[in-house]
Amino acid sequence: MSAGLGLANSGVRELSAAKEDAETLSRVRRVLFSAFVVQGSIAMALIWLTREALALRILGSTDYSLEIGLVGVAVFLFLISSSQTTLLQGMRQIGDLGRVTVWGTLLGTLAGLLPVIVLGQEGLIALILLPPAIGIFVAWHYTRHLPATQTVRMTRQEIWWAWYPMVKLGVAFMLGGLATTGTLLLLRAWITRDLGLEAAGYFAASWSITMIYVGFLLQAMGADYFPRLTEVIRDRDTATRLMNDQMQLSLALGGPILLILIGCAPWLIRLLYSLDFEAAVTILQWQTVGNVFKLASWSLGFAFVASARSGLFLYLQLQFNLLFLAMIWIGLPRLGLEVTGIAFVFAYAIHLSVVVILVHRLQGFRWQRLSVGLFGLHATLAFALLALSLSFPLAGAGASVMVGVITGIVGGHIVVSKIGPHGRLVSKIARIYELLGWPIRDVG
Repeated sequence: MSAGLGLANSGVRELSAAKEDAETLSRVRRVLFSAFVVQGSIAMALIWLTREALALRILGSTDYSLEIGLVGVAVFLFLISSSQTTLLQGMRQIGDLGRVTVWGTLLGTLAGLLPVIVLGQEGLIALILLPPAIGIFVAWHYTRHLPATQTVRMTRQEIWWAWYPMVKLGVAFMLGGLATTGTLLLLRAWITRDLGLEAAGYFAASWSITMIYVGFLLQAMGADYFPRLTEVIRDRDTATRLMNDQMQLSLALGGPILLILIGCAPWLIRLLYSLDFEAAVTILQWQTVGNVFKLASWSLGFAFVASARSGLFLYLQLQFNLLFLAMIWIGLPRLGLEVTGIAFVFAYAIHLSVVVILVHRLQGFRWQRLSVGLFGLHATLAFALLALSLSFPLAGAGASVMVGVITGIVGGHIVVSKIGPHGRLVSKIARIYELLGWPIRDVG
């Protein structure tokens, strides 16, 4: 959301970097919350003042100008709620962050749906206002247990120099997100123009499946990884170990599912959509191969954010999107819709190469043997399964499931070794490996 100026992401970085200095942390917390309040108030005022013009432009009538104006209140509430979740993530209260997400979403949705059920269309505005409002109270229940901030006096210049780095990095996040959104809009327009609306639907179907699993996995892992990397980013050796560990975990957890998806894509498309979406299968298979490269590059890309290199971060976002678009623009007339999947693979392969070069220069990053092995294994298997699945779908599906299970067993061993056989569930998993004659060595 542009009103937040990306502070929900950059604020995590500033909070994590200031954790060891109580006074600096207090300054960051104060400025961060104040920024959300001020920016949210400005957005709310702008929406309210232009409510009639917005209603006329969006809905073609001013009859719903009040409802449009109240959306500004929802934006304000959403930003205040974001300030609380940002604080929890920056302070690495990941358990509480998860509880806020689950309970806030559940209670907010139920509270918002009730007026809709009772009042019908007139209750829709409650569905917009109540979820973020309840999210604030749920988050406050957990943030109030955090250590109290120190009372610090800040001059206008000090406030500016605390706010400016957050906005500088946050705007880079925001522009990167807008670049991705713009790329998808432009791409769908090209496909619709050249191949028709049905082809655009096939692309949208494959893209949705591609992003759901990987996006969920990376978002969950990034909640703790981002603040941890920020805390150690100035220690090159520690940061390199952490980046390698995170790459290994992401490949060990995500890789097996991607390998299964390559061969089982035809049946998944039929299950989620219909037989009419068969054209989306090949795109999905190529994009799934590309996601292997995405998993490898993801952990390294955080180095630029953790070190507040907003220019490099934005460059990498633009580089991938422009390269992706250029490949499709060249290949769409010649290869048809399939080029969207092929371009995804090669754009991410080049993106990974660029990221590795830059993070080596910035942080002195070097691959660990296990990182190279896991990436090489999953990339090789992904291409092999893709070739098999395109020629012999049934054989590809069987091989994908078998290979996915085997790599899943290996990946599970790596994950438990990294995090240590602690906790009830993980201890049971470690016991299974021990019974198989492959005991877990705690290297976490």
